[in-house]
Amino acid sequence: MFGNPFDGGFGSPFMGPSFLFSIIPVLVTIVFIVVIVMIIINVVKGIIQWSKNNASPVLTVDAKITGKRTDTSVRRHNSHNNMAMNHTTSSTRYFVTFEVESGDRMEFLVEPHEYGMLAEGDTGRLTFQGTRYKGFVRT
Repeated sequence: MFGNPFDGGFGSPFMGPSFLFSIIPVLVTIVFIVVIVMIIINVVKGIIQWSKNNASPVLTVDAKITGKRTDTSVRRHNSHNNMAMNHTTSSTRYFVTFEVESGDRMEFLVEPHEYGMLAEGDTGRLTFQGTRYKGFVRT
């Protein structure tokens, strides 16, 4: 008379095709909203950091290069039209760590040509603005 609650009948509101048709659009909407919110948060963080850097004074201090590192990311792309048309792209970011006279260390993102010209142990004058690297001149 009442049926089995697990057979998708009237006794179970969570089973059957009508439940799936009602829940899938809700889940897709939630995922879409989460992705949009994450993008907005990252854009706002970037704008705030850019603004802080612009408001910071340009400083030049004595410093020593104590480290260098790279961060390489690889992305593989597949062509959905032709399975034989796959390609890979990579990008590399270059970082240099400086130690100032007070003993504090600061790491900056630098351009590839700067990275190649700098060596660990070099001493000189570091110029920066907030978290933005401006240059390094050996002394």
